[in-house]
Amino acid sequence: MMGPTAELHVHIEGTLEPELLVRLARRNGIDLPTYDVDELRATYAFTRLQDFLDVYEANTAVLRTEEDFAELGDMYFRRAAAAGVVRAEVFFDPQAHVRRGVPIEAVVGGLGAAVDAARSRGMSADLILCFLRDLGPEAAMEIFEAALPLRDRFIGVGLDSTEVGYPPSLFRDVYARAAAEGLHRVAHAGEEGGPDYVWEALDVLGVERIDHGNRALEDPALVARLRDDGVALTVCPLSNLALRTAPPELSAHPLPVMLEEGLLVSIHSDDPAYFGGYVDDNLRQVRDALRLDDETMRRLAENSFVSSFAPRAQVEGWISQIRAGAVG
Repeated sequence: MMGPTAELHVHIEGTLEPELLVRLARRNGIDLPTYDVDELRATYAFTRLQDFLDVYEANTAVLRTEEDFAELGDMYFRRAAAAGVVRAEVFFDPQAHVRRGVPIEAVVGGLGAAVDAARSRGMSADLILCFLRDLGPEAAMEIFEAALPLRDRFIGVGLDSTEVGYPPSLFRDVYARAAAEGLHRVAHAGEEGGPDYVWEALDVLGVERIDHGNRALEDPALVARLRDDGVALTVCPLSNLALRTAPPELSAHPLPVMLEEGLLVSIHSDDPAYFGGYVDDNLRQVRDALRLDDETMRRLAENSFVSSFAPRAQVEGWISQIRAGAVG
């Protein structure tokens, strides 16, 4: 087991393993192109973000009831614990479900039950509500207002899905509302979109963390800004490989450059059911491909906790564990 670490960039819908997909499809009477788990897993091969999003969206159709979301969440938290995750901040996409007629209360109720169960087993866990950027800012505001009565079940907002053509600045108003509610703010930027999307996320949305952010390296002034302000970047190496948003060999991943530049980077899994691995798989493969030493692995683990929204006293406790040699 790797660990301890914090997982800050994982989409709960992206943890839908083919075995659970088949079970939920049968339970809810939903047709799948095949019920063969191996054949389904073989469809999880992509050449670009949109190919992945098409499969991802089709598969979410099996999620119908509060029980379904609780089961999905529970499977993730148990797998994450086995990966050494002691703090999880998990994205969910309510718009993907509400537009299929699933009540937001079922989504948040089920995921919330999974969070409570994970906490009862000793994990620190919270939810972050994400907006699907390709549905536009009005739809984002609509889902935010629908979610406000459930405000105690999520700690922040994020921005995900198709990046190009949907710059962060479109979502200025809903992020201002989230800030007024005291919610944390993060956003996907600099994965497909260029450095300008990262600048907008920082300056227009006021985000505290950038999800991905690889393309920030193209702009030295932006790198300096991220370093000077200690802005966290949640990097997802196996996702970058799967979607071709980084060089095709993991050994050429920009992570070492980010570390050399003094950026607050940490490693996460994004959509682990689709991209070939959970956070421990990402850490192990990155360590081996980039020949990272134990000190660098400790730094990545510490960065994950520093980047989290957990209470500072807890963060200090986890970092003490790492420094006591609890990283394998």
